[in-house]
Order: sequence, then C-alpha cells, then structure tokens
Amino acid sequence: MDVEIGAGKAARQAYGFDDISIVPSRRTRDPDDVDISWEVDAYRFQLPLLAAAMDAVVSPASAIEIGRLGGLGVLNLEGLQTRYEDADSVLEEISTLGPDQATGRMQELYQEPLKEELIYKRIQEIKGGGVVAAASLTPQRVEQYAKIVLDAELDILVIQGTVVSAEHVSTQTIPLNLKEFIATFDLPVIVGGCASYQAALHLMRTGAVGVLVGVGPGAACTSRQVLGIGVPQATAIADAAAARMRHLDESGRYVHVIADGGMRTGGDIAKAIACGADAVMIGSPLARAVEAPGRGFHWGMATFHSALPRGVRVQSSTLGSLEEILLGPSSLNDGTMNLFGALKNSMATTGYETVKDFQKAEIVIAPSVQTEGKLLQRQQGLGQG
Repeated sequence: MDVEIGAGKAARQAYGFDDISIVPSRRTRDPDDVDISWEVDAYRFQLPLLAAAMDAVVSPASAIEIGRLGGLGVLNLEGLQTRYEDADSVLEEISTLGPDQATGRMQELYQEPLKEELIYKRIQEIKGGGVVAAASLTPQRVEQYAKIVLDAELDILVIQGTVVSAEHVSTQTIPLNLKEFIATFDLPVIVGGCASYQAALHLMRTGAVGVLVGVGPGAACTSRQVLGIGVPQATAIADAAAARMRHLDESGRYVHVIADGGMRTGGDIAKAIACGADAVMIGSPLARAVEAPGRGFHWGMATFHSALPRGVRVQSSTLGSLEEILLGPSSLNDGTMNLFGALKNSMATTGYETVKDFQKAEIVIAPSVQTEGKLLQRQQGLGQG
C-alpha cells in the first residue's frame, strides 16, 4: 500500500532485515537432515555463498580457500590484484593509512592501469587451486576483456556495478548490450545490482543465470548517502523473487536471485533466503577472516572512484579463520561466526529441508524483534545489545 508523503508524491513502505522475522512452522527438523547446497548452471556448491568481489575479501588464495569450504569466491578483475604484480605490498600499505588519508591514497593506487597478463595470471592461480573460478567486471570493461577471461578459462563471469540495467542509455558511448553479449558468450553470467521488480525482470530477460540484488546495503558502501538511492534488502529480495517467478512462467528458465550485501549475521542470511534469495553474496563478514587480504580492513568497489567516491575503508577487525566464520565452531554469541551453521539451524528450527523450501517460510513485520526482552543485554552491551 502506498503512503502519501505529500500532495504530489506517494511512496511504498519497504523493509530491511531488522524489520522482519521468520515464523517457525508446525514442523522442526534435525540440522543434519537440512540441505543448504546450491546449484547454478553446471556447478554445485555446498554453501549458497558468493564472496563479494572486493579487494579486502577475495584474492586468489582466499578464493581457493572459500572454494575448498564449499562457496564461490569472486575476484575483482579491476582491482589491485590485476593492477600490481605484488598486490600484497599495496594491501599492506592500505592497512597502515590513517582515516584521513585512506580515500585519497586509494584513489591514487587505483589509478594504476589494469594489466591483461595479470588478469590471465590471477584466474589461472584460482584454477590451479582446483576450485571453480569466478570473477567480476564492470559493464564498461566487459567487451574489452572478454577474450582474455575466456583464454584464462574462467568458469563464471559476474558483470557488476552499483546499478546495472538491461537498458543503459548513453549519447557519449556505445553501451554494452547485455542480451546480445550473454547470448554469444561461452560462460554463464551473473549480473547486478538491482533493487526493484522491473529492473530484476529485465536483467533476467538478458539470459543471465543469476541476478545480484542490493543497491547500497554493504557495510562499507555510502551510495545511499551520496546518491540517495537504494531499497531495504528484505523488500528488494522479495520483489526480485516475484520477478523470478514471472520470468519462469514466461520463459521456462529459472534465474537465481542472489542477495548482495546488508548481511552481518547468520540470522540475516536466513532472512535473505526466507525472503526469496537462492544464495547470498557477502563481503564484510569475510573481511574479518585471518585469511582476508584486507588485513582487518574492508572497503567497497566504489570507495576509490576518482571523482565521486561512494564508500569508505572501515576497520573490520579479525575474528577467526574463514572456516570458523563460515562453518564454525564459534565462540561468539552474536551470530557473526558459523554463518552457515546458523542457516542450517534456522531452517531446521522452522522445519524446512532445502533452500527452495525455506523460501516459502512465513515472514512477519517485527520492529521489536531485536529489542523485545533484551534489556539486560542492551544495558551490558552483550549479545543483541
């Protein structure tokens, strides 16, 4: 239902993860009987997880470890790994910068030209680890580097930007025709981000195997403040899931909805899937791993934009290993470790066996769900406090 915000404008109510809660059903299950695996195109993953294509999260080494643990690491092919042969030294420098220096110095560091030989080399390093290799490019660079990613034997291409549309209009350049490109490209393609029913539906019609849903919810992103755009994630995912069903009815093709950003805990991941996501793309939770290339810091893909930065370098601190963060065990009680153990337990507790089943879970609008009965935790700064 639209709400009038003035005589000339109405708006729809939208909800984020903190505004909703999952309702237990009449059935419960043993967590060991729950299946959270995910299949996209010809690939099967034990976890419905993509690690975000951010330099502080995914390097070839961390992509291999994430793949070993059952997820999919997405390497940013326009990041530091493909600008510098010794990317580790640059990442080390970024970790030493003061808050007032970080954005300006990162803008300088990201001015280094991309190198085709490094694009090829980094993909090959991931392939050499025996895992599925995925990497991202922005729409502006896709055609320029399409051949090199094919030559390097990439498995999955992610075409990603703050907002990606199937109908980019420009009087200055010839825009990428997503539908034509995907139809002739030899790899499965995931595209995003988007945050509405219509945008998701049009991206699905391009032939993509998956659509990233999320504009501005990331921990290090400032797009919502800088540009004033975005939709809270629970609503954005539910809208995209509705578009998925319409597209399935129209074409017979199932396109995966991937929640991108805004998830900090296992409970957030569970809510994303209950809202209709097939998988999640997360960044900041993985930036807290010992193996993360950001060395306790995290920043988004637009943090270093030369003219309009739309992100900040945030301190993420280090919690534990990637395995502990994804699969446990956890020594913390705030939901930031053993993320996918939490997902399995959420599904088991509410009675659902598979991810697709869990998408049917009942959701309630619950503005008090984070605070109800939690006065002592809040007073002492513990748990949900």
